Amino acid sequence: MTKLICQRILLKLSGEALMTQNGGSIDPDIVKRLAVEVKELCDIGVQVGLVIGGGNILRGAEKASEGLDRVTGDQMGMLATVINALAMQDAIEHLGQPVRVMSALKINQVCEDYIRRRAVRHLEKGRVVIFAAGTGNPFFTTDSAASLRAIEINAELMIKATKVKGVYSADPEKVKDAKFYSRLTYDEALDQRLNVMDTTALVLCKENNMPMRVMNVFESGAIMRLMMGEDIGSLIERGTDND
Repeated sequence: MTKLICQRILLKLSGEALMTQNGGSIDPDIVKRLAVEVKELCDIGVQVGLVIGGGNILRGAEKASEGLDRVTGDQMGMLATVINALAMQDAIEHLGQPVRVMSALKINQVCEDYIRRRAVRHLEKGRVVIFAAGTGNPFFTTDSAASLRAIEINAELMIKATKVKGVYSADPEKVKDAKFYSRLTYDEALDQRLNVMDTTALVLCKENNMPMRVMNVFESGAIMRLMMGEDIGSLIERGTDND
């Protein structure tokens, strides 16, 4: 069997990745397909942590711009991520794969509280762990939550799932000659404002030497091929600078 490039990953999915084509909040077919890919990773021995955004249901920052209190809006957004996490948990469990949803907000009747040591233990026992409710604090995105959780659980790689091949100099769907980056450093991503993730998330990864792959989540089997050593998407690393 081909040797895996790493044993423990953190996969970051946007909430929009779960949306139906007509704008519905959750597409069951997409959730099922992603669940199958997660199950296949677990079957070959990969320990999988998941962070799912809530933008398909509600974005706190957008509600704040409409006049809602920002803290309240962000709390609503955190709850939206819990809804997505429960949907994904159900789909993965239907495949016979044990899953735990761990929330940064206390919702004991729905899921577990996030406790780092318990999360690591779940992963060691072969359970998928879905981290919900962001960091539990307003003003922080789920990108920042993904970076934080990846670092806390000692993931060997964070995967940012997108709808395009990887990192580009501009939106490739709008700019035909946008440059594709197969390799870049966190400093380059920050300096060029490439909108890979928000600044806090990128700095967290840089400071803690957490490598990140940005890749197309809609390319079937891509994550599996990546785990088997295929060079897919864009790799972002700290680099060799001494700053």
